[in-house]
Amino acid sequence: MLMLRITSFVLACTAGLIIAGATSAAEPVEGKNFRLAVPAQPIDNPGKIEVIEFFSYACPHCNEFHPLLSAWLAKQGKDLVLRRIPVGYSRPPWIVMQHTYYALQSTGDLNRLDGPLFSALHDQHRRLYDLQSIADWVGANGGNSEGFTAAFNSFGVNNQIAEADRMAEVFVIEGVPTMTVDGKYVALGDTFEDILANTDMLVAKERAQVRTTHPAPAKHN
Repeated sequence: MLMLRITSFVLACTAGLIIAGATSAAEPVEGKNFRLAVPAQPIDNPGKIEVIEFFSYACPHCNEFHPLLSAWLAKQGKDLVLRRIPVGYSRPPWIVMQHTYYALQSTGDLNRLDGPLFSALHDQHRRLYDLQSIADWVGANGGNSEGFTAAFNSFGVNNQIAEADRMAEVFVIEGVPTMTVDGKYVALGDTFEDILANTDMLVAKERAQVRTTHPAPAKHN
């Protein structure tokens, strides 16, 4: 009986070490899972965990990443909000897609035409890289082409693009897609799956920080 109790104790301790090891392994490591944003940037959604995707419709990697990101986002809690920031990198087609993103956002057509635009560019190989072509496409796909055209080069859209360029510079976004978390961390990864897994780890880190800083109030009987 004593031997059985000792064996049970050893097994319990071993299991505890395994669990502790798994918990430790889940802690993101700087340089491996993320790099720091220096300096950290303010977020647009206080009280939420803010994740940013830097992307371009013109980027084939972003096209491949988009369905994975959509599936990832569908699994997130209400405490998380996703912002998307289109990059230009001084490339004329990419700059057109920056205008396109914010113009679609302005007319309320973004959610409906987001996926179809990726498909038009990368599956159908449409060259929608000037205002007339993209406005015609928006109208042909049920969007507000007149509103889109009016917004495309508007003061508001130009300001949003200037801010997007600034954000890409301060976060040192050298390639897309890239994900950041709460203005503090840039997720690393060699594959799309790695990027999302590392983003998950950083989101979990921020959730734990919120629980530590603002613990749930005690329940009184």
